[in-house]
Amino acid sequence: NTLGPRVAAGDFEPGFIVEHFIKDMGIALAEARAMGLALPGLALVEQLYQSLKACGGGRKGTQALMIVLDKMAGG
Repeated sequence: NTLGPRVAAGDFEPGFIVEHFIKDMGIALAEARAMGLALPGLALVEQLYQSLKACGGGRKGTQALMIVLDKMAGG
């Protein structure tokens, strides 16, 4: 996995962009709802990525989630 070193270096350039990841998670959540399934972990992660998008990170790589997590931790 190359994302750990990229996060450590502050490299949030996309391999897979946040906006596309949010779209895919939305599809998975909608299908789960249609099947009567609850996916609370996925719902939480989707909200974290929505926060990243709201902070201007929609076109960054998925590893940019660290930006939001750092802010939540007081960084």
